[in-house]
Amino acid sequence: MIPPVLMLVTDRGLAGGEAALVDAVAEAVEGGVNAVQLREKDLPAVELLPLALRLRGVIRDRAFLVINGSLEVAFADEADGVHLPEAAPSVERPPRPFLIGRSVHSREAAEHAWTECSDYLIAGPVYETQSHPGDAPRGLALVEAITRAVAVPVLAIGGITPGRVEDVLRAGASGVAVISAILGAGSAGAAARELREAMQEAWDDAKRGVS
Repeated sequence: MIPPVLMLVTDRGLAGGEAALVDAVAEAVEGGVNAVQLREKDLPAVELLPLALRLRGVIRDRAFLVINGSLEVAFADEADGVHLPEAAPSVERPPRPFLIGRSVHSREAAEHAWTECSDYLIAGPVYETQSHPGDAPRGLALVEAITRAVAVPVLAIGGITPGRVEDVLRAGASGVAVISAILGAGSAGAAARELREAMQEAWDDAKRGVS
């Protein structure tokens, strides 16, 4: 994944159903999402795979597709990778280009994931989030600590809005992962476009050293 990364994490309940989710993903990719994480933990593999195939069809080659948790579905869908929870066991990398990502909530977990050769990490929740209302926000300090400790891209998650993108990138993140910021918006495409524009502006300013 080439930074700055804008990852959409799926939630078909928030989107309004499976068909609405597929449409929203298509719109979001058109709007600037360059990575999609299929995260529908309640679906067994036999139901998750058809959804993965539908998403692959609308994403085509415009964004990376990673499957949360299920290596079986990732292989069957020929997805670009798998995303693992913090406590999940490590997986064996297949003999083809394949991303392995992991969610982390501390610097120690991030360092452990890095030693296991994770290709990217998702750190959070940074701010209060509707998706995980019981999780205390870790703040920008978590992003700063993790990005200093590992040499792989770190995406910030949790309460990310266009107005907060600059702060998380300045803290060292290589992008963001969002759920409700896109799926809870009136237009997934417009929401993705607003996030992408804010992110690209902040990224370009950081590279030029603009404060």
